[in-house]
Amino acid sequence: MNPDVVIVGGAAIGSAAAFFLAASPDFKGQVLVLEPDPSYERCATARSAASIRHQFSTPGNIAMSQFGTEFLRRLPEHLSVDGEVPNVGFHEGGYLFLATAAGEAVLRENHATQRQMGADAALLGPDELGRRFPWLHTADLAGGSLGLSGEGWFDAWVLMQAFRRKAQSLGVRYRQARVTALQREGRRITGVELADGSRLACGTVINAAGTGATALARSAGLDLPVQSRKRCVFYVTSPASLPACPLVIDPSGAYFRPEGTGFICGIAPEPANDPECHDFEVQHALFDDILWPLLAARVPGFEALRVQRSWAGHYDVNTLDANVILGAHPEVDNLLFANGFSGHGLQQSPAIGRALAELVTEGRFTSLDLSAFGWERVLAGRPLLERNVV
Repeated sequence: MNPDVVIVGGAAIGSAAAFFLAASPDFKGQVLVLEPDPSYERCATARSAASIRHQFSTPGNIAMSQFGTEFLRRLPEHLSVDGEVPNVGFHEGGYLFLATAAGEAVLRENHATQRQMGADAALLGPDELGRRFPWLHTADLAGGSLGLSGEGWFDAWVLMQAFRRKAQSLGVRYRQARVTALQREGRRITGVELADGSRLACGTVINAAGTGATALARSAGLDLPVQSRKRCVFYVTSPASLPACPLVIDPSGAYFRPEGTGFICGIAPEPANDPECHDFEVQHALFDDILWPLLAARVPGFEALRVQRSWAGHYDVNTLDANVILGAHPEVDNLLFANGFSGHGLQQSPAIGRALAELVTEGRFTSLDLSAFGWERVLAGRPLLERNVV
């Protein structure tokens, strides 16, 4: 039997969509998830910093992550299977965005938007930052924005597998397969071609292929402005004691947060050194030459840190505005996109999964109005810019 919905990509986004579709009382069809690597060893979900925040500049991003927080808080009622409750270890440690005088106006503008959206965040001046976080160097800071609740970090692997297991318990089928092309006739996708030469007919296709999404769209004659950009994460230990440490975003873009007995940290390369990339080689010079000096300047105790391990993953970056492209292209009715998350996909997976299910079953958004993230602004060259990209 041909599936009613084929989801290309079975990591966090694809499996969230599968779960919400299968759980919808308005959907009676068959869902097939095609995932080339069921080990998920190199998927973005498994290699992410596994965090969630409400401190965005775009209201839609704030709303999606707010739903993500509520979903994580109520995970047992959503994703338990046969009495087994997934434990993602959600720790609401908060995010702390720091700003110098040059960035203070943007920090305050973003904070005003966040407060209007109901985000629980507080603006702190340099003195208050110093009192609350005495291990932090604040002499060059004009202030910071601290998430008081709803933000933090969790186990990305457990969440992804919980989505997958729950979806399967509801009748979703998973198949190890690589989709090489979409077959298009006019305004419709009629089927998907697989690497083994076979073909599957389907009713609706969801492109949740991450960094492979652009090639998939191109096979249907559509230009998706998404590129794969490498991001490296370093796990370090340090003799420094950082009580009540949140996930800290330095004005330079460097970040760090607690993880076990150490910290994970990272920074995006400068744009000139950030080409499209598909390899998994760790950029050790990025840590030695750029990240470590920034960390040691912000936290003096980090001068003595040591790298214990490191890994590289990839963001599927929307080169227009660093926001997701969500929904159908105006030229194709039954191909739904959820691509270009630019590092926000995991935390937004519950909201995006629900949104995709609504588009399949209702043909429109019924919970959160996410139409601002559609193709229209892409085709018009009208960016919906997100200022807070980490």
